[in-house]
Amino acid sequence: MAGPAEPEAFSVQADSFSLAGEQAAPERVAEATIVLLHGLTATRRYVVHRSRTLPRAGFRLIGYDARGHGESGPAPEETYDYEHLAADCGEVIAARAGEGRPVLAGHSMGAHTIASYALREPDGVAAVVLIGPAVTGEPASEETLEYWAPLADGLERDGVEGFIEAYGPTLNPDWRDTILRFTRERLEAHHHPEAVAQALREVPSSRPFEGLEELEALDVPALVVASHDVADPAHPYAVAAAWAQRLPRARLISEDEGESPLAWQGGQLSRAIADFCAEDAVRERLSSGLPE
Repeated sequence: MAGPAEPEAFSVQADSFSLAGEQAAPERVAEATIVLLHGLTATRRYVVHRSRTLPRAGFRLIGYDARGHGESGPAPEETYDYEHLAADCGEVIAARAGEGRPVLAGHSMGAHTIASYALREPDGVAAVVLIGPAVTGEPASEETLEYWAPLADGLERDGVEGFIEAYGPTLNPDWRDTILRFTRERLEAHHHPEAVAQALREVPSSRPFEGLEELEALDVPALVVASHDVADPAHPYAVAAAWAQRLPRARLISEDEGESPLAWQGGQLSRAIADFCAEDAVRERLSSGLPE
């Protein structure tokens, strides 16, 4: 049996630049539209890691590169913050998602962007999948900002190799080779590395909301995907658990301790998202349509 068609590329105009993306359609009428949002320094290919499980399961899949990332254009300085990232998400939804409510699924920066957008537009979202959230809404600490600054400097000064040189020593030796392999791969996909360096300076100091208590207002079905800290300490398990506790309709999932993070396993993660979308609470919001 033939699989889903090859993804169709698209672009959406946002202010003075274009957001590049792609859409993968199922062979039959789509069960729902899922919009993917990636993390800082990644691209649209690194949410479900090129897995085609969701289109095969009947979902229309839309992924796009955040401003300054991948094939998207660079944005003006001082606009790599969650207010602007959430606005970009809204532009993509308006231009590409069609009728009805989409499901939003995002990793790290993408998860934070979804929270920022959905808190503003809860009626326009069927459900959210929040993969590896890493912030609590409190102002970034000096330690956090000092972590990101050498990565931005290295990328701007010496490109991919400069980033890798600064990043490598921060990693758990047991996982370093795996992490550096996919980090190098995704960094090489950026058309504007200088814009990614600017994002590295601005995104960590931005806040998608001002405290975890704000998440209590996001009354939509939510799947929170946590990673254990041994492999992925940059996305603390405790933060994901705190998000799940605050969100009124959330469920927390993760890999077993010692395993490769679920967030890194495209096929398995996609199956978890498909199962979540099949839950009654999500299907009800998918079928009810947008409010008048």
